[in-house]
Amino acid sequence: MTSRERVLAAINHQKPDRVPVDMGATPSSGISAIAYSNLVKHIGMPELPVQIYDVVQQLAQPDMKVLDKFGVDVLDIGREFNDQPSDWKPVTLANGGEAFYPKWFNPVKLDDGSYATYDDDGKTMLSRMPIGATFFDQTYFPYVDGYPDNYDNLDAEMGRIMWARDAHSPWDHAGDEGFWETLREKTLRLRQNTDKALLVVCGCNLFEWGTFLRRMDNFLMDLMCDQANVEKLLDELLKRHMATLEKVCNAVGDIVDIIRFGDDLGMTQGPFMEPEIYRQLFKPRHKILCDYVKKHSQMHTFLHSCGSISLLMPDMIDAGIEVFNPVQTNAYRMEPDFLKKEFGRDCTLWGGGIENVGVLNNGTPQQVRDQVFKRLEVFSEGGGFVFNTVHNILPDVPPENIVAMFDAIYEFNNKSQKS
Repeated sequence: MTSRERVLAAINHQKPDRVPVDMGATPSSGISAIAYSNLVKHIGMPELPVQIYDVVQQLAQPDMKVLDKFGVDVLDIGREFNDQPSDWKPVTLANGGEAFYPKWFNPVKLDDGSYATYDDDGKTMLSRMPIGATFFDQTYFPYVDGYPDNYDNLDAEMGRIMWARDAHSPWDHAGDEGFWETLREKTLRLRQNTDKALLVVCGCNLFEWGTFLRRMDNFLMDLMCDQANVEKLLDELLKRHMATLEKVCNAVGDIVDIIRFGDDLGMTQGPFMEPEIYRQLFKPRHKILCDYVKKHSQMHTFLHSCGSISLLMPDMIDAGIEVFNPVQTNAYRMEPDFLKKEFGRDCTLWGGGIENVGVLNNGTPQQVRDQVFKRLEVFSEGGGFVFNTVHNILPDVPPENIVAMFDAIYEFNNKSQKS
Protein backbone atom coordinates (compact mmCIF):
# COMPACT_ATOMS: atom_id res chain seq x y z
CA MET A 1 0.00 0.00 0.00
CA THR A 2 0.99 3.61 -0.41
CA SER A 3 0.97 5.73 2.72
CA ARG A 4 -2.31 7.33 1.62
CA GLU A 5 -3.94 3.96 1.00
CA ARG A 6 -2.64 2.72 4.36
CA VAL A 7 -4.14 5.62 6.34
CA LEU A 8 -7.45 5.50 4.49
CA ALA A 9 -7.67 1.73 4.98
CA ALA A 10 -7.20 2.22 8.73
CA ILE A 11 -9.91 4.89 8.84
CA ASN A 12 -12.23 2.60 6.86
CA HIS A 13 -11.56 -0.26 9.32
CA GLN A 14 -9.79 -2.35 6.77
CA LYS A 15 -6.56 -4.04 7.82
CA PRO A 16 -3.67 -2.13 6.21
CA ASP A 17 -0.42 -3.78 5.14
CA ARG A 18 1.15 -2.21 8.22
CA VAL A 19 0.13 0.14 11.00
CA PRO A 20 0.18 3.71 9.67
CA VAL A 21 2.23 6.28 11.57
CA ASP A 22 1.97 10.00 12.24
CA MET A 23 4.46 12.51 13.60
CA GLY A 24 3.92 16.18 12.89
CA ALA A 25 0.74 16.15 10.79
CA THR A 26 -1.19 18.10 13.44
CA PRO A 27 -0.31 20.44 16.32
CA SER A 28 -1.41 17.68 18.70
CA SER A 29 0.58 14.85 17.13
CA GLY A 30 3.90 16.60 16.68
CA ILE A 31 7.23 17.12 18.36
CA SER A 32 8.62 19.98 20.44
CA ALA A 33 11.40 22.01 18.89
CA ILE A 34 13.80 21.02 21.67
CA ALA A 35 13.10 17.30 21.29
CA TYR A 36 13.41 17.61 17.51
CA SER A 37 16.68 19.52 17.81
CA ASN A 38 18.09 16.73 19.95
CA LEU A 39 16.69 14.07 17.59
CA VAL A 40 18.23 15.37 14.35
CA LYS A 41 21.63 15.54 16.01
CA HIS A 42 21.22 12.02 17.41
CA ILE A 43 20.33 10.48 14.03
CA GLY A 44 23.18 12.21 12.21
CA MET A 45 21.19 14.96 10.49
CA PRO A 46 22.37 18.05 12.38
CA GLU A 47 22.26 20.14 9.19
CA LEU A 48 18.44 20.05 9.14
CA PRO A 49 16.92 23.32 10.37
CA VAL A 50 14.69 23.35 13.45
CA GLN A 51 11.76 25.39 12.16
CA ILE A 52 9.20 26.27 14.83
CA TYR A 53 6.01 26.32 12.77
CA ASP A 54 3.69 26.36 15.83
CA VAL A 55 5.07 29.21 17.91
CA VAL A 56 2.49 28.92 20.70
CA GLN A 57 3.36 25.32 21.52
CA GLN A 58 6.94 25.63 20.19
CA LEU A 59 6.58 22.68 17.83
CA ALA A 60 9.00 21.84 15.06
CA GLN A 61 8.01 21.07 11.48
CA PRO A 62 9.77 17.76 10.78
CA ASP A 63 11.82 17.65 7.62
CA MET A 64 10.72 15.19 4.94
CA LYS A 65 14.03 13.33 5.38
CA VAL A 66 13.12 12.64 9.00
CA LEU A 67 9.55 11.63 8.14
CA ASP A 68 10.77 9.23 5.45
CA LYS A 69 13.39 7.76 7.77
CA PHE A 70 10.75 6.87 10.33
CA GLY A 71 8.06 5.76 7.90
CA VAL A 72 5.56 8.54 8.65
CA ASP A 73 2.44 8.26 6.48
CA VAL A 74 0.62 11.60 6.74
CA LEU A 75 1.42 15.27 6.13
CA ASP A 76 -0.08 18.60 7.17
CA ILE A 77 -0.68 20.63 4.01
CA GLY A 78 0.46 23.72 5.90
CA ARG A 79 4.05 22.59 5.45
CA GLU A 80 3.88 23.86 1.85
CA PHE A 81 3.92 27.42 3.18
CA ASN A 82 6.98 29.22 4.61
CA ASP A 83 9.08 27.08 2.32
CA GLN A 84 11.91 29.57 1.70
CA PRO A 85 14.85 30.37 4.01
CA SER A 86 13.76 34.02 3.85
CA ASP A 87 10.48 33.06 5.56
CA TRP A 88 12.37 32.30 8.79
CA LYS A 89 14.60 34.07 11.28
CA PRO A 90 16.98 32.63 13.90
CA VAL A 91 16.07 32.15 17.55
CA THR A 92 17.69 30.41 20.52
CA LEU A 93 15.73 27.62 22.20
CA ALA A 94 15.31 27.36 25.97
CA ASN A 95 18.01 24.66 25.99
CA GLY A 96 20.43 26.90 24.07
CA GLY A 97 19.90 25.18 20.73
CA GLU A 98 19.56 27.00 17.42
CA ALA A 99 16.17 27.20 15.73
CA PHE A 100 14.04 29.44 13.53
CA TYR A 101 10.80 31.36 13.99
CA PRO A 102 8.52 32.46 11.14
CA LYS A 103 9.69 35.94 10.26
CA TRP A 104 6.36 37.48 11.34
CA PHE A 105 6.66 36.31 14.96
CA ASN A 106 8.16 39.01 17.19
CA PRO A 107 7.90 38.19 20.90
CA VAL A 108 9.40 40.72 23.33
CA LYS A 109 11.99 39.64 25.88
CA LEU A 110 11.08 41.05 29.31
CA ASP A 111 13.43 42.09 32.10
CA ASP A 112 12.89 38.82 33.95
CA GLY A 113 13.97 36.78 30.93
CA SER A 114 10.47 35.71 29.91
CA TYR A 115 8.94 36.44 26.51
CA ALA A 116 5.61 38.10 25.76
CA THR A 117 3.49 39.07 22.78
CA TYR A 118 1.48 42.30 22.65
CA ASP A 119 -1.47 43.73 20.79
CA ASP A 120 -0.89 46.35 18.11
CA ASP A 121 -1.07 49.04 20.79
CA GLY A 122 2.14 47.64 22.29
CA LYS A 123 0.56 47.70 25.76
CA THR A 124 -1.91 44.83 26.03
CA MET A 125 -0.09 41.57 26.73
CA LEU A 126 -1.65 38.70 24.81
CA SER A 127 0.57 35.77 25.79
CA ARG A 128 3.68 35.01 27.80
CA MET A 129 6.35 32.31 27.97
CA PRO A 130 8.04 32.34 31.40
CA ILE A 131 11.79 31.91 31.61
CA GLY A 132 12.72 28.27 31.13
CA ALA A 133 9.25 27.39 29.82
CA THR A 134 8.67 25.78 26.44
CA PHE A 135 5.33 27.24 25.31
CA PHE A 136 3.28 30.42 25.53
CA ASP A 137 0.33 30.91 27.89
CA GLN A 138 -2.68 33.04 27.01
CA THR A 139 -2.90 36.17 29.17
CA TYR A 140 -5.71 38.14 27.48
CA PHE A 141 -9.36 37.08 27.82
CA PRO A 142 -11.62 39.71 26.22
CA TYR A 143 -14.90 38.62 27.82
CA VAL A 144 -13.53 37.75 31.25
CA ASP A 145 -15.84 40.26 32.94
CA GLY A 146 -19.00 39.22 31.08
CA TYR A 147 -20.62 38.65 27.73
CA PRO A 148 -20.97 41.66 25.42
CA ASP A 149 -24.33 43.15 24.49
CA ASN A 150 -23.63 42.27 20.86
CA TYR A 151 -20.95 40.48 18.86
CA ASP A 152 -19.96 43.26 16.50
CA ASN A 153 -16.41 43.07 17.89
CA LEU A 154 -16.11 39.27 18.00
CA ASP A 155 -13.89 38.99 14.92
CA ALA A 156 -11.50 41.58 16.31
CA GLU A 157 -11.37 39.94 19.73
CA MET A 158 -10.84 36.49 18.28
CA GLY A 159 -7.94 37.99 16.33
CA ARG A 160 -6.28 38.99 19.60
CA ILE A 161 -6.31 35.47 21.01
CA MET A 162 -2.88 33.89 20.67
CA TRP A 163 -4.19 30.76 18.93
CA ALA A 164 -5.52 32.93 16.09
CA ARG A 165 -3.06 35.82 16.11
CA ASP A 166 -0.01 33.53 16.14
CA ALA A 167 -1.52 30.71 14.09
CA HIS A 168 0.61 28.02 12.51
CA SER A 169 0.81 27.50 8.76
CA PRO A 170 -1.11 27.67 6.50
CA TRP A 171 -3.29 30.00 8.59
CA ASP A 172 -0.52 32.52 9.20
CA HIS A 173 -1.06 33.35 5.51
CA ALA A 174 -4.87 33.43 5.59
CA GLY A 175 -4.86 37.21 5.18
CA ASP A 176 -2.71 37.11 2.05
CA GLU A 177 -4.27 38.11 -1.25
CA GLY A 178 -5.27 35.00 -3.19
CA PHE A 179 -4.75 32.74 -0.16
CA TRP A 180 -7.41 30.18 -1.10
CA GLU A 181 -6.14 29.82 -4.66
CA THR A 182 -2.59 29.48 -3.34
CA LEU A 183 -3.71 26.88 -0.80
CA ARG A 184 -5.19 24.77 -3.58
CA GLU A 185 -2.15 25.14 -5.83
CA LYS A 186 0.26 24.14 -3.08
CA THR A 187 -1.92 21.24 -1.94
CA LEU A 188 -2.24 19.92 -5.49
CA ARG A 189 1.52 20.06 -5.84
CA LEU A 190 2.00 18.23 -2.55
CA ARG A 191 -0.48 15.53 -3.54
CA GLN A 192 1.30 15.03 -6.86
CA ASN A 193 4.74 14.84 -5.22
CA THR A 194 3.98 12.44 -2.39
CA ASP A 195 1.91 9.33 -1.75
CA LYS A 196 1.37 10.29 1.88
CA ALA A 197 -2.10 11.05 3.22
CA LEU A 198 -2.87 14.76 3.43
CA LEU A 199 -4.46 16.53 6.39
CA VAL A 200 -5.74 20.06 6.87
CA VAL A 201 -6.06 21.58 10.35
CA CYS A 202 -9.27 23.60 10.48
CA GLY A 203 -9.94 24.29 14.16
CA CYS A 204 -13.68 25.00 14.36
CA ASN A 205 -13.34 24.86 18.15
CA LEU A 206 -16.50 25.59 20.11
CA PHE A 207 -15.94 24.77 23.78
CA GLU A 208 -12.34 25.92 23.57
CA TRP A 209 -13.24 29.29 22.05
CA GLY A 210 -15.56 29.80 24.99
CA THR A 211 -12.61 29.28 27.32
CA PHE A 212 -10.35 31.50 25.18
CA LEU A 213 -12.83 34.36 25.34
CA ARG A 214 -14.35 33.98 28.81
CA ARG A 215 -11.48 32.13 30.58
CA MET A 216 -11.81 28.52 31.66
CA ASP A 217 -13.24 29.07 35.14
CA ASN A 218 -15.95 31.43 33.93
CA PHE A 219 -16.97 29.35 30.93
CA LEU A 220 -17.27 26.16 32.94
CA MET A 221 -19.67 27.94 35.30
CA ASP A 222 -21.53 29.37 32.31
CA LEU A 223 -22.24 25.85 31.04
CA MET A 224 -24.24 25.26 34.20
CA CYS A 225 -25.56 28.71 35.09
CA ASP A 226 -25.78 30.84 31.94
CA GLN A 227 -26.63 28.57 29.04
CA ALA A 228 -28.55 31.27 27.19
CA ASN A 229 -25.41 33.34 26.74
CA VAL A 230 -23.39 30.24 25.95
CA GLU A 231 -25.80 29.35 23.14
CA LYS A 232 -25.62 32.87 21.70
CA LEU A 233 -21.82 32.77 21.69
CA LEU A 234 -21.72 29.27 20.16
CA ASP A 235 -24.07 30.36 17.39
CA GLU A 236 -21.83 33.31 16.58
CA LEU A 237 -18.78 31.04 16.55
CA LEU A 238 -20.56 28.50 14.36
CA LYS A 239 -21.38 31.19 11.77
CA ARG A 240 -17.70 32.01 11.47
CA HIS A 241 -16.61 28.38 11.45
CA MET A 242 -19.07 27.49 8.71
CA ALA A 243 -17.83 30.36 6.56
CA THR A 244 -14.26 29.07 6.92
CA LEU A 245 -15.31 25.47 6.41
CA GLU A 246 -17.06 26.36 3.15
CA LYS A 247 -13.86 27.94 1.85
CA VAL A 248 -11.74 24.96 2.96
CA CYS A 249 -14.06 22.47 1.27
CA ASN A 250 -14.14 24.54 -1.92
CA ALA A 251 -10.37 24.95 -2.00
CA VAL A 252 -9.06 21.50 -1.01
CA GLY A 253 -12.01 19.29 -0.08
CA ASP A 254 -11.49 17.08 -3.13
CA ILE A 255 -7.73 16.61 -2.67
CA VAL A 256 -7.22 16.41 1.11
CA ASP A 257 -7.95 13.17 2.95
CA ILE A 258 -8.59 14.31 6.53
CA ILE A 259 -9.85 17.49 8.19
CA ARG A 260 -8.89 18.08 11.80
CA PHE A 261 -11.18 19.87 14.26
CA GLY A 262 -10.21 20.68 17.84
CA ASP A 263 -12.11 20.92 21.11
CA ASP A 264 -10.50 19.81 24.39
CA LEU A 265 -13.53 18.39 26.16
CA GLY A 266 -11.85 16.26 28.81
CA MET A 267 -9.64 16.38 31.87
CA THR A 268 -7.86 13.42 33.47
CA GLN A 269 -10.75 12.50 35.75
CA GLY A 270 -13.55 12.80 33.19
CA PRO A 271 -15.21 15.20 30.73
CA PHE A 272 -15.50 18.91 31.52
CA MET A 273 -19.27 18.52 31.36
CA GLU A 274 -21.99 15.95 31.80
CA PRO A 275 -23.02 14.14 28.60
CA GLU A 276 -26.42 15.86 28.80
CA ILE A 277 -24.76 19.28 28.50
CA TYR A 278 -22.64 18.10 25.59
CA ARG A 279 -25.78 16.82 23.85
CA GLN A 280 -27.58 20.10 24.39
CA LEU A 281 -24.87 22.63 23.57
CA PHE A 282 -22.17 21.04 21.46
CA LYS A 283 -23.39 17.88 19.72
CA PRO A 284 -25.85 19.66 17.40
CA ARG A 285 -23.15 22.08 16.29
CA HIS A 286 -20.53 19.36 15.84
CA LYS A 287 -23.08 17.54 13.68
CA ILE A 288 -23.58 20.63 11.50
CA LEU A 289 -19.81 20.83 10.93
CA CYS A 290 -19.45 17.11 10.17
CA ASP A 291 -22.50 16.99 7.92
CA TYR A 292 -21.14 19.86 5.86
CA VAL A 293 -17.77 18.14 5.41
CA LYS A 294 -19.38 14.86 4.35
CA LYS A 295 -21.69 16.59 1.88
CA HIS A 296 -19.14 18.92 0.31
CA SER A 297 -15.83 17.03 0.36
CA GLN A 298 -14.09 13.66 0.39
CA MET A 299 -12.42 14.40 3.73
CA HIS A 300 -12.70 12.28 6.86
CA THR A 301 -13.51 14.08 10.11
CA PHE A 302 -10.87 14.09 12.87
CA LEU A 303 -11.36 15.57 16.34
CA HIS A 304 -8.57 16.41 18.74
CA SER A 305 -9.73 16.32 22.35
CA CYS A 306 -7.48 15.77 25.31
CA GLY A 307 -8.54 14.01 28.48
CA SER A 308 -11.18 11.50 29.42
CA ILE A 309 -13.87 11.70 26.75
CA SER A 310 -15.19 8.14 26.54
CA LEU A 311 -18.49 9.18 28.14
CA LEU A 312 -18.96 11.66 25.28
CA MET A 313 -17.64 9.52 22.43
CA PRO A 314 -20.94 7.78 21.56
CA ASP A 315 -22.53 11.17 20.96
CA MET A 316 -19.51 12.52 19.09
CA ILE A 317 -19.49 9.46 16.84
CA ASP A 318 -23.20 9.95 16.28
CA ALA A 319 -22.49 13.58 15.37
CA GLY A 320 -20.11 12.42 12.64
CA ILE A 321 -16.62 12.32 14.14
CA GLU A 322 -14.64 9.47 12.56
CA VAL A 323 -11.18 9.88 14.11
CA PHE A 324 -10.16 10.70 17.71
CA ASN A 325 -6.83 12.06 18.90
CA PRO A 326 -4.66 12.07 21.06
CA VAL A 327 -6.23 9.07 22.87
CA GLN A 328 -5.13 10.03 26.38
CA THR A 329 -4.83 6.54 27.78
CA ASN A 330 -3.77 7.63 31.27
CA ALA A 331 -7.16 9.31 31.83
CA TYR A 332 -10.30 7.82 33.37
CA ARG A 333 -12.00 5.18 31.20
CA MET A 334 -9.48 5.68 28.40
CA GLU A 335 -7.56 2.41 28.79
CA PRO A 336 -6.50 0.85 25.46
CA ASP A 337 -8.42 -2.42 25.89
CA PHE A 338 -11.57 -0.57 26.92
CA LEU A 339 -11.43 1.91 24.05
CA LYS A 340 -10.77 -0.76 21.42
CA LYS A 341 -13.57 -2.98 22.73
CA GLU A 342 -16.14 -0.19 23.10
CA PHE A 343 -15.36 2.01 20.11
CA GLY A 344 -12.96 0.14 17.85
CA ARG A 345 -15.67 -0.71 15.31
CA ASP A 346 -17.10 2.80 15.18
CA CYS A 347 -14.13 5.16 14.98
CA THR A 348 -10.41 5.36 14.37
CA LEU A 349 -8.06 5.96 17.30
CA TRP A 350 -5.17 8.22 16.27
CA GLY A 351 -2.70 8.19 19.15
CA GLY A 352 -2.32 6.37 22.43
CA GLY A 353 0.65 4.41 21.06
CA ILE A 354 2.87 5.28 24.01
CA GLU A 355 2.65 7.44 27.11
CA ASN A 356 4.53 10.70 26.63
CA VAL A 357 4.73 11.24 30.38
CA GLY A 358 6.34 8.34 32.19
CA VAL A 359 7.58 5.87 29.61
CA LEU A 360 8.71 7.91 26.61
CA ASN A 361 10.42 10.64 28.62
CA ASN A 362 11.68 8.66 31.62
CA GLY A 363 11.75 5.02 30.53
CA THR A 364 14.55 2.97 29.03
CA PRO A 365 14.58 2.12 25.31
CA GLN A 366 13.51 -1.40 26.27
CA GLN A 367 10.56 -0.08 28.27
CA VAL A 368 9.63 2.08 25.28
CA ARG A 369 9.71 -0.97 23.01
CA ASP A 370 7.63 -3.03 25.40
CA GLN A 371 4.86 -0.45 25.70
CA VAL A 372 4.77 0.20 21.95
CA PHE A 373 4.40 -3.53 21.29
CA LYS A 374 1.67 -3.90 23.91
CA ARG A 375 -0.30 -0.94 22.57
CA LEU A 376 0.06 -2.08 18.96
CA GLU A 377 -1.20 -5.55 19.80
CA VAL A 378 -4.36 -3.99 21.25
CA PHE A 379 -5.02 -1.08 18.94
CA SER A 380 -4.00 -2.45 15.53
CA GLU A 381 -6.42 -5.37 15.37
CA GLY A 382 -8.75 -4.94 12.39
CA GLY A 383 -7.54 -1.47 11.43
CA GLY A 384 -9.04 1.65 12.98
CA PHE A 385 -5.71 2.83 14.35
CA VAL A 386 -2.97 5.28 13.40
CA PHE A 387 0.12 5.20 15.60
CA ASN A 388 1.02 8.37 17.41
CA THR A 389 2.19 9.28 20.87
CA VAL A 390 -0.26 10.57 23.47
CA HIS A 391 -0.09 14.20 22.28
CA ASN A 392 3.11 15.98 21.19
CA ILE A 393 6.56 14.60 21.96
CA LEU A 394 7.73 16.71 24.88
CA PRO A 395 11.03 18.60 25.22
CA ASP A 396 12.44 16.20 27.82
CA VAL A 397 12.06 13.05 25.72
CA PRO A 398 15.53 11.56 25.00
CA PRO A 399 16.22 11.10 21.30
CA GLU A 400 17.22 7.47 21.83
CA ASN A 401 13.72 6.78 23.12
CA ILE A 402 12.16 8.36 20.03
CA VAL A 403 14.33 6.11 17.86
CA ALA A 404 13.41 3.11 20.04
CA MET A 405 9.73 3.93 19.53
CA PHE A 406 10.01 3.98 15.74
CA ASP A 407 12.23 0.88 15.75
CA ALA A 408 9.55 -0.94 17.74
CA ILE A 409 6.84 0.07 15.26
CA TYR A 410 9.03 -1.17 12.40
CA GLU A 411 9.72 -4.44 14.21
CA PHE A 412 6.03 -4.99 15.00
CA ASN A 413 4.99 -4.31 11.42
CA ASN A 414 7.61 -6.71 10.07
CA LYS A 415 6.47 -9.48 12.42
CA SER A 416 2.83 -8.86 11.52
CA GLN A 417 3.54 -9.09 7.80
CA LYS A 418 5.36 -12.41 8.24
CA SER A 419 2.71 -13.99 10.45
